[in-house]
Amino acid sequence: MKRYVILISGRGSNMVSLLDAGLPGICAAVISNRADAAGLAAATSRGIATAVIDHRGFASRTEFDAALAAEIEQHQPDLVLLAGFMRILGDDFVRRFEGRLLNIHPSLLPAFPGVKTHAQALAAGVRLHGCSVHFVTPALDGGPIIAQAAVPVQAGDDEASLGRRVLAEEHRLYPRVARWFLEGKVRLVAGRVQLAGEIAAGGSLHVPQID
Repeated sequence: MKRYVILISGRGSNMVSLLDAGLPGICAAVISNRADAAGLAAATSRGIATAVIDHRGFASRTEFDAALAAEIEQHQPDLVLLAGFMRILGDDFVRRFEGRLLNIHPSLLPAFPGVKTHAQALAAGVRLHGCSVHFVTPALDGGPIIAQAAVPVQAGDDEASLGRRVLAEEHRLYPRVARWFLEGKVRLVAGRVQLAGEIAAGGSLHVPQID
């Protein structure tokens, strides 16, 4: 059975959605860069091993990345899932896990990379916003996109209301894509996403009905 590791920095709501999805694999560990991350308790309550690699204890990002990679490798994962992990990972780290490192980002990439994505969307006046699951590459939020889910931007939306609807889609989309990967239905080949036939035929963009 395939093994996966989840990286978090905070409450871990996407982590919980992954753990509760009945994925066809074993969650070998949940790792955080913060000892006070609420998601650690949620993982422990589900019987998942946890570890903390505090970035503040390292003199450089390179040293932190090396320690984090060493901790991950102890668990021999087939897949590493970033779930609200709020650290930029260096090129060497990303290349070490290339093809088995996924992230979920709260925007319809390539629009609105980085942080404050809901504010960016509202300021731009877009009609659709959403989330993207992508392979991680050295380019920040620039890796090949596997799947996306969109939500309508409604009149009167603020960051909080829009963010809640996007988060609900994140909780549906990320476990779906993780399942595809663990079942061997999605992979990275020569820098491009390769999907199994039934997934490619069904499409990888979910757009709810707009009233």
